[in-house]
Amino acid sequence: MSSARVMVCAMAFVLACLAAMPPASAALGDGGILYIPSADSIAHCPSSCGDVKIFYPFGIGAGCFRQGFEVTCDNTTQPPKLFLMNNSTTEITWIDDDGFVEVPMFFNSSFGPGRNNMSWEWEAPAKGITITSRDNDFFVLGCDFDVNLFDYERNPVGSCMSRCHGGVLPTRGPCNGIGCCFISLRNAMSGFQATFSRADGMAGQSSASSMYPRIMAFISDVGEYYFTQNMTDLLLGWTNTRKIDGAVVEVAITDQPSCESARMNSASYACATNSICRNASSYGGYYCYCSRYSYSDQGGNPYLSEGCTQGDYNPESTEHCRRSCGNMNISFPFGFEEGCFGNEKFRLNCTAAGDTLFSTGDIQYRVTGISIEDGTLNVRNMLSNASTGKEEIIVSTDESGGMDVSGPVEDRLDFSMEYVDIVIRWAVTNSTCEQALQNITKYACRSENSSCLNVTHGKIFMGYRCKCSPGFKGNPYIQEGCTDIDECSLPNYCNGICRNTPGSYECSTKQRNLLLGIAIGISCGLGSIIVALGVTVLASKWKRGIQKRIRRAHFKKNQGLLLEQLISDESTTSKTKIFSLEELEEATNNFEATRVLGRGGHGTVYKGILSDQRVVAIKKSKIVEQIEVDQFINEVVILSQIIHRNVVKLFGCCLEDEVPMLVYEFISNGTLYELLHSDTTVKCLLSWDDRIRIAMEAAGALAYLHSAATIPIFHRDVKSSNILLDDNFTTKVSDFGASRSLSLDETHVVTIVQGTFGYLDPEYYHTGQLTEKSDVYSFGVILVELLIRKKPIFIDDLGAKQSLSHYFIEGLHAGSLVEILDKQVVEEADQEEINEIALLTEACLRVKGGDRPTMKEVEMRFQFLRTKRLRKGLAEKDADIEPLLCPQDKNLYGHIDLVNAGSSGCYSLEQEFASLPR
Repeated sequence: MSSARVMVCAMAFVLACLAAMPPASAALGDGGILYIPSADSIAHCPSSCGDVKIFYPFGIGAGCFRQGFEVTCDNTTQPPKLFLMNNSTTEITWIDDDGFVEVPMFFNSSFGPGRNNMSWEWEAPAKGITITSRDNDFFVLGCDFDVNLFDYERNPVGSCMSRCHGGVLPTRGPCNGIGCCFISLRNAMSGFQATFSRADGMAGQSSASSMYPRIMAFISDVGEYYFTQNMTDLLLGWTNTRKIDGAVVEVAITDQPSCESARMNSASYACATNSICRNASSYGGYYCYCSRYSYSDQGGNPYLSEGCTQGDYNPESTEHCRRSCGNMNISFPFGFEEGCFGNEKFRLNCTAAGDTLFSTGDIQYRVTGISIEDGTLNVRNMLSNASTGKEEIIVSTDESGGMDVSGPVEDRLDFSMEYVDIVIRWAVTNSTCEQALQNITKYACRSENSSCLNVTHGKIFMGYRCKCSPGFKGNPYIQEGCTDIDECSLPNYCNGICRNTPGSYECSTKQRNLLLGIAIGISCGLGSIIVALGVTVLASKWKRGIQKRIRRAHFKKNQGLLLEQLISDESTTSKTKIFSLEELEEATNNFEATRVLGRGGHGTVYKGILSDQRVVAIKKSKIVEQIEVDQFINEVVILSQIIHRNVVKLFGCCLEDEVPMLVYEFISNGTLYELLHSDTTVKCLLSWDDRIRIAMEAAGALAYLHSAATIPIFHRDVKSSNILLDDNFTTKVSDFGASRSLSLDETHVVTIVQGTFGYLDPEYYHTGQLTEKSDVYSFGVILVELLIRKKPIFIDDLGAKQSLSHYFIEGLHAGSLVEILDKQVVEEADQEEINEIALLTEACLRVKGGDRPTMKEVEMRFQFLRTKRLRKGLAEKDADIEPLLCPQDKNLYGHIDLVNAGSSGCYSLEQEFASLPR
């Protein structure tokens, strides 16, 4: 053989080898692959572990699994056990090829002598693994306990409790709080924490229930029906938990965040031909599935190159097919015998009693009606022979033309007692009409007078079905199945002479007395129009008069005359206006829903545009009680006297509605509360400089109210949700409905305690004496929010409610302040600034009002801090400012004199609360 020929053969061999190799992305250090393999290429891989079948993308050994889907088999046990991702603690008892596995999740323990609390935690071993919410519930079996369930981020999921009257566990019955309770999972979870507590008083009593200190908890998709039948088995063996189905866990493909991005990277896209991609339930990723409702060995594997199983759809039915069962007519594509239905899954069975049966998977239904025109199948469950309501099941088909039951799904249940049938919607195949027409030999719409219809349910695409063209009726799935409708034989189609045409009709009017009829009709019409116009004008005037009287009555009831006198002087007239209801209706387009800025317990705020093009916020209250009308008048009078850049500007009010309305300047960036607490998992939009500036501006506004306004004003409801931020994040203090003004010679007023829990001054709470220091305490809570970025009342790591101010003081005194601060504050602020603001905050939160600084002093402190920060780096050193705090407070970390705190008045939260008069 010549050398040239040898070289050519060698090159051909090399090219063939390179073509057979997987893409470069398949070469991964963990043995996982990122391409779509064939069934032959993974035929050597283990297909089971003990009783558990293994379907790709799951696999054991390099090259046998997709990246992130590795499983391991422990052959040292009998039977062998399968574990997830080299994780020796996460066992798998069942796998399907759609990325779902069954994982045992059981907790079996006893409270024991003197033990009142237990907890159970689970965390996903890797990203993309979640407990699904649509399949699972959290069950607990036992007596006299309370359960609280939290998700991975420690957000509450739900709670339940169980009691055993007489101390006896039931052996049958629903899981309804007697010996058993359950919690529905609302969202997918990547982990959870459950806490179990014995019922109040149970641990210290020798009640009958103390005979059952043990509890069994598990997550499963068994449903309440399981307990009705099997609770006895659970009681006989508390440890035999393998009798219970495990939790259904979704394992998502996480190399791409969604189906959309995965399709763009075709080299690593996991979904094979004819399969469908669906975004994972939560936390990113996606998975693939075949359009069917069956297990892996029945419908193909969406992760293999062979894709989902395909079959034949027969668009023609053979002759001599049976087309009835009992009193029911059966139309193609449904049928009984071979060759009489479009596909195996359109097969029906006829019993000797004349009942028509429909089967899907292991479930059998009795058919009560078939509608070829609507694409529906009415059935009843054979177990009970009747359902308790109308359940809607989506039924589509795979490419072979069979029906695919994808339900029932909870959000598609309609429990209306007037219905008893389950309505199954179906389509011919899951192809679109355009795709189906490309293979005319398998096209289902056989009648000449038929058309194709794409079928969807909400956003879910089901496939296509056929319908007769307009003007025709019948069966579009057989030749000449759609016949003409004779419209002339139907009533109300034509008042003249009717002539039927294929798919339509023609109607001609009679000529006799036609002109006379036209003349009479025109005359009557004109007369009716004139009368109607006259009635409309009179009714309109009468209606306007009634509305004017009603608005005037509302104006008087809402203290309009008094308010006019209170804001009538020249200093306030230029800035406070009493608007008419008509002006505000025009500004908000009659208060339409799209103009709503927010809703609260006391009313709704609308965005409006006045006739002079000013954008405003209109506060429409729900209140109708006179005491709240008085608060409204109070807010208008107070705001009309305030001119300050950091106080929200009041343009005016309207008193002509049943409840009064306020018109403010529009503040675009929401509240400080929303910016701090809307999503604590992402970095806050407010920098450390912004937080110092916002605190300084808010302090300046409150100091102005206390000491620089015409008359002193106490806000009484200072909180972060009442601090608004405009386009430039400039602070605007708002909501003066609860504020109180007082004469210059008064230092306090005695009022009914009013405010917001978490911000409320403890001294004001116990004595009812409202002072300027009450606002100082509430402002101190806002400072803690800015430092720690937690809500005034929050849930701690143990699931208990915690006061933010108390949490801050404990951390400050324990020397662990840096550990509880917002990470962004620690990154951007220097230690000296943190120390000074922490001490200033502690001073504001002192329980005794006399020990707190004034708002003017707080403002000056923040002005000094901000100036010093702006001058940072310069050689010049600012002059020291005398501290507002007690001398022993200067040593921040672990050196505060707590021994003498009670005598010095600096801080002892519990002692001072106890010592205050009630």
